[in-house]
Amino acid sequence: MATSAVARDVVFALRQKIAKIEGTLAERLAPPSDGQSSAGQPAACLLVRRNGLASARDFFLPTGVERLDEILGGGLPKAALTEIHAAETRNAGAAAGLALCFVSRMLKERSRPQDLVLWVGTSEIFREAGLPYAPGLSRFFGIPAESLLLAEAPKPADVLWIAEEAARIEEIATIVVEMRGNPRGVDLTATRRLHRRAQDSGRPVFLLRQSAEPEPTAAPVRLVAAPASATLRQTLLGPLAGSIAAPAFAVEIGKSRTALPGSFILEWNPDARTLAERRDTPENRVAVATPSRGRTRTQAAAGTILAFKPATGEAAGDQPSREQHPAHRRPRRAG
Repeated sequence: MATSAVARDVVFALRQKIAKIEGTLAERLAPPSDGQSSAGQPAACLLVRRNGLASARDFFLPTGVERLDEILGGGLPKAALTEIHAAETRNAGAAAGLALCFVSRMLKERSRPQDLVLWVGTSEIFREAGLPYAPGLSRFFGIPAESLLLAEAPKPADVLWIAEEAARIEEIATIVVEMRGNPRGVDLTATRRLHRRAQDSGRPVFLLRQSAEPEPTAAPVRLVAAPASATLRQTLLGPLAGSIAAPAFAVEIGKSRTALPGSFILEWNPDARTLAERRDTPENRVAVATPSRGRTRTQAAAGTILAFKPATGEAAGDQPSREQHPAHRRPRRAG
């Protein structure tokens, strides 16, 4: 008995240290061995923190997808840094859309009209992926245009500095940091500072990274997002041919507190602002691009080598002559 009690104390101390590193300052109580409470009901998830007992919702933002929340250990941490990766540049929209789903759910849960959302990124990322479209954010995610703050910086170090300073502002409910690739300055030390600011402020910070390789960071959770095929819109008479239903995301857990892997197809309901899991089957997929209409025959297969004829005098005459550009013959200015 004494040996068992000592081992239990050691495990409890280790869990406390892990909780402090993750920023939850809490410890999950182990349920009974049979997983049921004394009343025969599933044991409730309780957390122990310094000032007493608290529920998991005080520390985690439920995504609304039961299986995803279970694998993540309760949902996304509310006061922490969360990474969302897009393996390719063309998947940047999916990563941003998934982050906006989480931001929308958090704003809906807080229900504070004065809350602001800061979106900060580098000039390069905004050139590649574009700026957030305010009417779309209001229509699909319930984020008013007057609640969105945009900040653009030339270097990743400036982006991190803006995010760290903005985390101290009480009116900013969440911060979205968007970057491209694997910049040298965005390392474990820099993300640890950003993660710590999120812990101190008690609000989430989402780090969006497109065309980036996974690398060590201080974020407890990393999700890899990509676009998924949409389904047909459902009506009272059945699926509506030629229509597109709710946007869908292919999400893979790259890193989590529980170290459990998982892949999901998530659909976003812009009216209810909820996420739902969809079983991806060939029957409910819609082609990304429909074939061209009116074709009498299919296009011939492309060859492996394409040779061009050498330029002739007639073809060369189509180019501007030197007489048309006398500046080409002028001596280069030395000064």
